[in-house]
Amino acid sequence: MTDRTTALFQAYANDYDAARRRLVPMFDTFYDTAVQALELAPEPVTRVLDLGAGTGLLSARVLAEHPSAELVLLDGAPAMLDEARARLGDRARYVVGDLTDPLPPGPWDAVVSALAIHHLPDEGKAQLFTRVREALAPGGIFVNAEQVAGPTPQLDAHYLRHHEACARALGTGDAEWDAAIERMRHDRKASVEAHLEWLDRAGFADADCLFKDHSFAVIVARR
Repeated sequence: MTDRTTALFQAYANDYDAARRRLVPMFDTFYDTAVQALELAPEPVTRVLDLGAGTGLLSARVLAEHPSAELVLLDGAPAMLDEARARLGDRARYVVGDLTDPLPPGPWDAVVSALAIHHLPDEGKAQLFTRVREALAPGGIFVNAEQVAGPTPQLDAHYLRHHEACARALGTGDAEWDAAIERMRHDRKASVEAHLEWLDRAGFADADCLFKDHSFAVIVARR
C-alpha cells in the first residue's frame, strides 16, 4: 500500500469502528460469513493470520468462534493496531507491516482479510494470493472479505450509488460520506471474477464467492 493510504488510516483509526457500521451494508452478514468460512479449514483452527487487520474487527469475531487459536494481526498503520490491541489485548500478536512484505512465518490454518487487499494494484493482489497459498497448511483456508468492482463500468457506477444510498440510510451524513469517497479514491478494486481467476492461477482449490451484496463480497479458497 502507498504511504498516503497508510497515513489516511493512521488518522482514521479512532473513528474506524463506528463508521464501519454505517458504511458497510449488511455489516453483520458480511463479517459473519467470513468467520463461518473457517468451517472449511481443517479442525481445529489453531493458527490464523489477519492481513490488513485494522482495529481487529474481523479478528475479534474469529476469536469468539475459535478462542484457543493463535492469532496474528498485520497492518501498516500502527494507530490501527493500537485500537486492535485495546480490543484484544494479549489474546493476539501484532505486526506492523505492508501487504507487499514477506508474510509472518506459517504454516497457517487460515489467512483472513477484511477490506484491505483492494488497496493493492492488481499485480500486487495476484502476487499476494500466491504468497498466501504458500503460507497456508495443506487444506488451509484463505478468506477475503472485500470491496469489489462491478464487472462493467455501468454496474460499478450502480454499485457506488447503491453503497451511498445504504450508507445514508444507516446514518452517514455528508461529511462522513465525503471522507469515505476521499479514501475510496485510493482503492484499486477488482471484480469477483478477477479474484477467482487470480486464486486459480495461484494454485488454490475450491475458490468461490460465498456472499455478495453489490460491492461487498466474501471470497474463499482452499489450499
